[in-house]
Amino acid sequence: SFKNVPNGKKYVALDGGMADNPRPSLYQAKYSAVVANKANEKNSEKVTLAGRFCESGDILINDIELPKIEKDDLVCIFTTGAYGYSMSSNYNRVLKPACVFLKDGEAKLAIKRETYKQLIQNDLQI
Repeated sequence: SFKNVPNGKKYVALDGGMADNPRPSLYQAKYSAVVANKANEKNSEKVTLAGRFCESGDILINDIELPKIEKDDLVCIFTTGAYGYSMSSNYNRVLKPACVFLKDGEAKLAIKRETYKQLIQNDLQI
């Protein structure tokens, strides 16, 4: 989703954020990104990439120049760190994403996406 602040920034909310990538909010980790399906297009707007958790610290990249982002575009954030997945959480009961390793144009699934059944497996009915 998108949010334009009058006389201010354009925020692009991604399907992810501080729960699966807490490093930017915890200690201001800096990342680069591309719109993968528009990688050959010219950067045309400055945006702030935000997570989906509606928290003030849920900013992944502040003020990045990218091609115009539209619904269903695929934003790739590079080199999120060796501890990204181990630091992730189920904040707001959101499922953890899959973990995919990329090398030489080949993708390998390293960790499967969490399921709702796994998320609630320890819940008790009282």
